[in-house]
Amino acid sequence: MGDAALDLLVERGMRGLTHRAVDERAGLPQGSTSNHARTRQALLETAVRRQVQLEARVLAPDELPGARTGPTTDDEGEGEATAGAATGAGAGATADSEAKATADTEAATDQADPRLRTAALADALSLALHRYLTDHRALLVSRYELALEATRRPELRTFFDAAGSAFRDPLVAMTTAAGSPEPERHALSLVAWCEGLMFSCAAGSFHAAVPSRAELRTGFEELLRGMLGSR
Repeated sequence: MGDAALDLLVERGMRGLTHRAVDERAGLPQGSTSNHARTRQALLETAVRRQVQLEARVLAPDELPGARTGPTTDDEGEGEATAGAATGAGAGATADSEAKATADTEAATDQADPRLRTAALADALSLALHRYLTDHRALLVSRYELALEATRRPELRTFFDAAGSAFRDPLVAMTTAAGSPEPERHALSLVAWCEGLMFSCAAGSFHAAVPSRAELRTGFEELLRGMLGSR
């Protein structure tokens, strides 16, 4: 149901998301979606919940390779992005390999030069964002459909914000580990920068030409150097 709801949001917008339409798209008997999500709010929460699950597979916030002591090559990053984008299972496999790399080098990163920590964090963030922008464009559209609807529904806003903490909290932890003196504020700045790029790629000036992994890495490095004071 969640997948069908997101597909409808992408193709038809918020007006096209109805219980009956979800039944038809998912190939379910009429009334099935209403039995699962009896109200409009419940249907929207089902869509948000599925959105968060899919974004977690793409971004893997708890398993980003932030412990690496230097940036990966573009070829390596593109390969990981391709492997993670093919299917949900593929994304999970990529996340597993990244988690192993993180565990193997965690101790070394703790002792790393601040410049290396900055490079590692920029590398991790650019990998995740580039994977999202290049291979999961439909998720961007459904994300903003739901975000805009949340501005009109206070009860959905509360649910939407709570779901988003799954991504904010790890980012705060990552900026803390990188040496940020104000991790909450710096995490907010990083989120704002990412959100701006994501919207531009979904509906703005970058919709036809997504920034490369190298360009994203450079952008993150510039932001992080300003925040963390590393040169």
